[in-house]
Amino acid sequence: MVDVFEEVEEQIRSDRYRALALKALPAFIGLVVLVLAGVGGWQGYKAWTQSQSSKASEIYAKGLEALQAGRPADAKASWETVSKSASPAYKSLALQHLGALRLGERDVNGAVALFDQAAKAAPDPLIGDAARLKAVYALLDTAPRAQIDTRLEPLLKAGRPFRMQAREAAAFSKLLAGDTAGARSDFVVVSLAPDVAEGARSRATAAIALIDSGSAKATADLVKAAAALPPPRPLPPGIPGLPMQAPAQ
Repeated sequence: MVDVFEEVEEQIRSDRYRALALKALPAFIGLVVLVLAGVGGWQGYKAWTQSQSSKASEIYAKGLEALQAGRPADAKASWETVSKSASPAYKSLALQHLGALRLGERDVNGAVALFDQAAKAAPDPLIGDAARLKAVYALLDTAPRAQIDTRLEPLLKAGRPFRMQAREAAAFSKLLAGDTAGARSDFVVVSLAPDVAEGARSRATAAIALIDSGSAKATADLVKAAAALPPPRPLPPGIPGLPMQAPAQ
């Protein structure tokens, strides 16, 4: 009799588990479908972004080729197209080029607006800080020192890719404001930095000598010459026919 009861209980448990499994099956299937849909959606999104980046890369490179061939209008058209793309890196770089063209037209405000857009669109500090630094140089001899200081503050933090260039820009800003002591201190930092490029080191050394000699006119000329220098223009990998450029110091 005990065996019979055990068999009955086993059957009841079996039937109960089967019923529970049947109830849970639709939810389980739904979960599997959602997971598969999520994976498929992510793969599709990834393929789409790669396609957009590749397309933007080609148009961006055509803009560079057009500019080098003396066709600025064609270059501008290419970069305007890329500036509306879904690729953050190429969008930012295209906006920076458009800003440089605005500077060539002496439209400082328009150029700075484009540099600010480029900084906001950039996917990383390497590209974003290059745009921010370009905005600083565009404003260097016209904007109040407080505005320049605000723009330079994040660029001067440890670990930022263009920290020494930002330090040099800060020194020039102080010179223009008449703060020769502060400028000299910044130039000393630049001149002694182990990773600074020779051009920046030479400018810093020359500026220190001019400050020490009290040659205000020559110092102002140096600032104007520095403001005319093109800030670093980093290029992301993947541009057909173009090498990766290291950040200029």
